[in-house]
Amino acid sequence: MGTFRYEALEVLLRQQIQTGRYKIGEKLPSVRTLCKQHELSKATVIHALHKLEADQLVYAVPKSGYFVAESGADFNTPQKVSTPSIPAQVNVPDIFRDIMSRSAAFDILPSDGSTPAAQHLINLNRMIGKASRSHPEQKAHYYDEPKGHVGLRSAIVDLYRQRETSLSVDDLCITSGCQHALFLALMATCQKGDTVAIESPAFYGALQQLEQLGLHVIEISSDTNKGLDLQELAEKIQDWPIKACIVTPNFHTPTGSKMPLANMKALVKLANQHDFYIIEDDIYGELRFRSELCPPIKSVCDEGRVILCGSFSKCLSRELRIGWIAGGLLHHKIVQLKLITQLASPQAVQEGLAEFISQGHFKRYVNQHRQQLKEQRDQLLAELKRNWGTQIKFTKPNGGLSCWVELPDHIDTKQSYKVLLEKGIVLTPGVLFSAHGLYKNHMRLSFSQPLTERRRAALHLLFQTLLTNQ
Repeated sequence: MGTFRYEALEVLLRQQIQTGRYKIGEKLPSVRTLCKQHELSKATVIHALHKLEADQLVYAVPKSGYFVAESGADFNTPQKVSTPSIPAQVNVPDIFRDIMSRSAAFDILPSDGSTPAAQHLINLNRMIGKASRSHPEQKAHYYDEPKGHVGLRSAIVDLYRQRETSLSVDDLCITSGCQHALFLALMATCQKGDTVAIESPAFYGALQQLEQLGLHVIEISSDTNKGLDLQELAEKIQDWPIKACIVTPNFHTPTGSKMPLANMKALVKLANQHDFYIIEDDIYGELRFRSELCPPIKSVCDEGRVILCGSFSKCLSRELRIGWIAGGLLHHKIVQLKLITQLASPQAVQEGLAEFISQGHFKRYVNQHRQQLKEQRDQLLAELKRNWGTQIKFTKPNGGLSCWVELPDHIDTKQSYKVLLEKGIVLTPGVLFSAHGLYKNHMRLSFSQPLTERRRAALHLLFQTLLTNQ
């Protein structure tokens, strides 16, 4: 009877959303109101709302309620690809290193040179310069403490508090970017020959690290909206026990998917049951396009089994190689590994960044940056839909920097890499995001740069080459 009642409410709200009774961005009636209107218990109403959230029809804003989400139904989204049932060794293609050598990880036309105004960087560099002039002899002759500058760690704690996540300064260690943090997490949890679960498609930077450490990979299919398929993960780890699972719950690259809060809790439960660690890549956590706070998985885990990794490189500056890690149960071991791999972090950069955050510059800039990224996303997706909407499928992320594009089956984006490179266009092929060589007819497109006339022309040339020359 209870199941029928929650399903009845779920069906009713779903119909009201789909028929326009509730518009995009509009708040649904409160849990208390729904309980009163339909004579249901609080648990039944919340169960129905969680089902709608899992289907990306609504999203929750802590302390505010549930709101109607944007719909992706106005275009075709890429299909979830079946992944092999056995682990694989990683062999990252040379194209990855070539893309990085051209500084083109998030830009099809790095030669365009058009970048937004950078007043925030002027302020940041001024504060770093001021910090470097303060007690320069101390900074020149003494290393920073292994965990990093306490003022910066305190500032990061405050940023997470605003995302409904409780940390202390002792929970954090400053790293040389998020990539370094992920590497420390893998070294702390795994030994050569162990198996790690990854989202598929996966972040190619993590694949590179897994290759270097001699680890095996089991790919888990991911939905382009909800992220990691937890049922598939549960089934595969019965046959292939894992030591860790790498996941980006908030605006995963390349798809831009966002894991619902209920799925985060289910993943933590699975990790506790099967004794593995969750390595959480939170690098895009601040880059949301809606009012929801996007808490990390760390916010729903009290057991210390989530290792939280992040950095300022995507939300502030690629040049700023400052990240962090909260290692939970393994934090002491991770701090020791930092001593081995980095020794210490630059003091003046940390002090200047802490001041930049504490004076409110970071939040002001990020708020502006989110709006700019959302506009650039809308421009890119409108261009895709208008010109190739009947030939391709693509995602509509609500945060992050990129979308995932599926092309007709016969197209191989890796084979087109050199052809497009001769035309000055840098393509990011889909095979980079798989240990098994999946996604040959996929690619990642980024909206991190403005869609200038030169980039628009490059985009048209890219699709003309892909869709007509094969």
